[in-house]
Amino acid sequence: MSAELILRSKELFARVFQEPANVIVCAPGRVNLIGEHTDYNEGFAMPFCIGKYTVIAARRRTGATCRITSAGVPGAISTFPGDSSLSPGPEGDWTNYVRGVVFGMLPMLPGGSCAFDAAVVSDVPLGSGLSSSASLEVATATLLESIYRLGADPKGKALVCQKASTARSSRERHAPWASLPRRPRRSQAEQTFCNSPCGITDQFVCACGEAGHALLIDCRPPYATESVPLSDPRIALVVADSNVKPQLSGSEYPDRVQQCKDACAAMQAAGHSEVRHLRDATLSMLETVARSHALPEATVRRARHGISEDQRTLQAKEALKASDYAQVGRLMFASHASLRDDYRVSSPELDALVEIARGVPGVHGSRLTGGGFGGCTVTLLSRSAVPALLAAFEAEYPKRAGGRTASVFVVRPAAGAMLLQQGAGAEPLAGAPLSPQLSGVAKVTAALVLSAVAAAVIASKRQR
Repeated sequence: MSAELILRSKELFARVFQEPANVIVCAPGRVNLIGEHTDYNEGFAMPFCIGKYTVIAARRRTGATCRITSAGVPGAISTFPGDSSLSPGPEGDWTNYVRGVVFGMLPMLPGGSCAFDAAVVSDVPLGSGLSSSASLEVATATLLESIYRLGADPKGKALVCQKASTARSSRERHAPWASLPRRPRRSQAEQTFCNSPCGITDQFVCACGEAGHALLIDCRPPYATESVPLSDPRIALVVADSNVKPQLSGSEYPDRVQQCKDACAAMQAAGHSEVRHLRDATLSMLETVARSHALPEATVRRARHGISEDQRTLQAKEALKASDYAQVGRLMFASHASLRDDYRVSSPELDALVEIARGVPGVHGSRLTGGGFGGCTVTLLSRSAVPALLAAFEAEYPKRAGGRTASVFVVRPAAGAMLLQQGAGAEPLAGAPLSPQLSGVAKVTAALVLSAVAAAVIASKRQR
């Protein structure tokens, strides 16, 4: 994460609210290496955090009013209640991601309410399938955790953030925090903040990710995770943004969720009572039921992807642990083919990026990442092959995408959400303690960032 991003958040806060921030938190964007459209089938996914972050500079207030501003909406301050009267803003309002998290965390807060001023700065690309919304949600939860000393479990925090994105009942939204003190509050059943259907993968990795590792997530409660090494200096990861924005708010996503449920119901009706979700099924079960129950072809295809993608994800984990990058690459290409042909969530532009990558010597594998219908691809390759891949994308993609260009960048697995600074003015020179909940790697990462911030502050003062 760049020191400049922290400085920008602090400067924005001071300019808008006329006083210094005293808490700085961040949460990253993410890329899914493999395991797509599996989380809502209680399957497996293996994402990693990227070094692009949402940073929030903030200060706790008295009362129950929250004020927030963003560098992306210059000059605007959004104000909303931080208590049980909280309701969604207008449809499409970016603050709904913040409001949803605040609403979900109210039961743990003193008196069931909160108040803060906050300034948001982010370099996570918007609308590219790199989880800019999950980054904002997890950063918001980390802010509340920090200023109210909640000591929250990262997995519970991630689940609250995931619930904030969906139209769920208040009872469901509070479930992940059941072990924490509860305060009575008014029911707000079916309170919708973002109406953005999603599984748990994005928020989980943003909250729990570890630098230098992918995170294997078992999407069945209790949501076991395993850090998988992904820091071999011989390899590189390249993200290519097709610059086609994904659209997942229509019927495409819920239709596929329902088709997966229909396939499970058919297998249960055929005597496979153990099949609660696709992760419980096998391809042979599906093939038998497809013939005997005359399942629609689309339903069979969707289920085939879900079942086979779980298998590929677990195989990829073992291949990564064995440094067998050729095998990981084969699984990535197979994953893309399944997403394209069976799940039907790819696009001509994403297919073009994958095929361009396939033709570059040294590339192990490539696939779409995220929900699909646009967005990005992720490519695993030998580090020495990076220049050739970048040149191929620049030369070939416009020819295959109607003149459109791709935004391409090299990424490394980064740390998840962090409390960066806390204390008087959140000045980097004040030596504010880092959160005791940070891992050793995250503490080193945060310390290096703060050292860079300190150097930038000193340089800025000298220039004046």
